[in-house]
Amino acid sequence: MVSGLAILRADEALETRTRRSYVILVEELRRIVADARRDARELFRRVCFNALIFNIDDHPRNHAVIAKEKDWKLSPAYDLTPSPVIAQERRDLAMDCGDQGRYANAKNILSQHARFLLEKGEGKKIINDMKRQVDATWYNIVRASGVSEKDAETICGAFAYPGFSL
Repeated sequence: MVSGLAILRADEALETRTRRSYVILVEELRRIVADARRDARELFRRVCFNALIFNIDDHPRNHAVIAKEKDWKLSPAYDLTPSPVIAQERRDLAMDCGDQGRYANAKNILSQHARFLLEKGEGKKIINDMKRQVDATWYNIVRASGVSEKDAETICGAFAYPGFSL
């Protein structure tokens, strides 16, 4: 396993902040993994998901590649943590995700679709499908996972915030 932080050749220092980017990460993944199209598409889905649940813990250590045999591939997703916040119009991820930096909205994420080996229409479809899925399922999933009604109400603001679609 190699972490995204190592792949980006970054560290925790502020000077390497510009390397903390999904766009740079996908470029590096395309160079490393055996199935670049599959893994680039999956990383794009994860960017959308992180934006929709407001996972501000999406730093480079929470992404990785693994090689169980000979070939490298994107690891399964891990450490996905919704963050309830007050802001409903603008939220930022921990890593740059488009032309507008860390701005966690559909337009910004879509701005770099080609780097994820996606046609614009494919990128829009992934974004729309992910938004529909999160909107429709987040509550039942958190409740089925043992989250109390009160706690589900507390974190509901994290999911599919209005500013995502601006």
